[in-house]
Amino acid sequence: MQVYCCFIHYLLYLRAQFQKTKTIMDWLIGLFTDVNSVAHIVVLYALVISVGVLLGKIKFGNVSLGVTFILFVGIVCGHFGLTGNGDILNFVQNFGLILFVFCIGLQVGPSFFSSFKTGGLRMNMLALMLVALNIVMTISLYYVLDGRIGIPMMTGILCGAVTNTPGLGAANEALAQIGYQGEQIATGYACAYPLGVLGIIAAILIIKYALRINSDKENEEVRNQEATADPHIQPFMMHLELRNQALDGMKLGDVKKLIGRDFIISRILQNGHVTIPDRDTELRVGNQMFCVCAQTDKDAIVAFIGAQITVDWQKQDMPMVSRRILVTRSKLNGKTLGELHFRSLYGVNVTRINRSGMDIFATHDLTIQVGDRVMCVGQQDAVERVARKLGNELQRLDHPNILTIFVGILLGIILGSLPISFPQMPTPVKLGLAGGPLIVAILLGRFGYKLKLVSYTTMSANLMLREIGLALFLASVGIKAGGNFFEAVFQGDGLLYVACGAAITIVPALIVGFFARLRFSTNYFTLCGVIVGSTTNAAVLPYVNSLTAANAPSVGYSTVYPLATFLRIIVGQMLILFMA
Repeated sequence: MQVYCCFIHYLLYLRAQFQKTKTIMDWLIGLFTDVNSVAHIVVLYALVISVGVLLGKIKFGNVSLGVTFILFVGIVCGHFGLTGNGDILNFVQNFGLILFVFCIGLQVGPSFFSSFKTGGLRMNMLALMLVALNIVMTISLYYVLDGRIGIPMMTGILCGAVTNTPGLGAANEALAQIGYQGEQIATGYACAYPLGVLGIIAAILIIKYALRINSDKENEEVRNQEATADPHIQPFMMHLELRNQALDGMKLGDVKKLIGRDFIISRILQNGHVTIPDRDTELRVGNQMFCVCAQTDKDAIVAFIGAQITVDWQKQDMPMVSRRILVTRSKLNGKTLGELHFRSLYGVNVTRINRSGMDIFATHDLTIQVGDRVMCVGQQDAVERVARKLGNELQRLDHPNILTIFVGILLGIILGSLPISFPQMPTPVKLGLAGGPLIVAILLGRFGYKLKLVSYTTMSANLMLREIGLALFLASVGIKAGGNFFEAVFQGDGLLYVACGAAITIVPALIVGFFARLRFSTNYFTLCGVIVGSTTNAAVLPYVNSLTAANAPSVGYSTVYPLATFLRIIVGQMLILFMA
């Protein structure tokens, strides 16, 4: 009887444990299947993004898909039924897209307009040509296939062929405007994306071997170009001795007017004493001075004043200090150096400014921005006073300017929602949730100081917000497209999507490459950067950088990237709104 009771108790214990285990399993299954649960949505996004980022780190040679792998993980999860509430997915997708394109706009804004100057104009024209050829190729394939692939899907293929994720987001948003209910265009994007990466590499190699380009010769050429890059803004420093008798007794301000070139004398040795000169300082033959000017002006200034010499300023009786000071006070954002009167008020000369890693010659009308590093020359106590004036508090820059970000997003959404009517268009065109914030962010990045808005954010903060936005967007698109993705690829026109994407990628790149090389003799490594930047193909940039030790690919990429990004986002929308 006792054994029987023990057996009954044991069975009851097993039953309780089974029920507890069943409860845990039900809870775990519900966590992954209850689409209306907040916990389910968070777990789903965390799973898709984390696995996608890990797989995206796998490299094939020097090429990896990076965060774009999140899209493919999302497709797999969507295929196996791991989905979420449609309204929540749409919100997360759109919010991620807004965050992504706005941070891109803030990043490229300061250089967007300057990229059209001098040599950058030709590079941007090549980028514009490549974008136009991509569109022509897309529309041509649409008509060649007699509409077998609709314009919405062709637009998705175009975005994948040029690896432009924000363009896909803009296209999706445009489809929502016209009430599109067809197949997810992310299917075409996903089919075209892999060859969008490999196709650009293939085009670069075809150009090299078809035109018999010598890498060593191209390297030598680009080194010579880099040695004289940006001569109008790149500062040149030298020591001079006044030997021109005609200038003896003249004031420094009058000498500047006479020469007609902009230069700064940051310190001068007269009668055995080192001082900081101003415009009323009288120059004498034999004076030794430290001069900063634009590279293009150095020869004229040397010929006019005297000769270059060597001076050890540390051994003089009144040694001066040179110090880079960080601009962190937002109230100084947008002021010119002339307005701050550093020379007259503090006895300090500003010789150059470092902005985004580049030294800029400090002209009187140069506008300073938060985040600039100002090179000041003067006595120790005077330089300290200037440092307090400019802020020089690094911790201030560690905090992102949340006000600017959300005011910009607000203005961007308002701009993107404004209807713009065109003749013979059935419905007004809107810039949408991608185009509006992008344009506002570019304008804020360049002119935000005029509205007393500080657009500066540290690169790490910008990248963090941008990557979070991109990850959320890709995960949402992948999950939504996963339901019928494999059927569309393997039972539908998936292989045709791949072929169309390869044609859109390779043919325009080859045409632009051959044209730039044969018509303008563009350096091969610069051309590689331009082609990669024109397709906003960050995955291929490490590969082209590995081809040379020079910075030419990165320079070409960064020069055309702002315009190409803007055009790619707008093009997808326009193609759908005008043709769909």
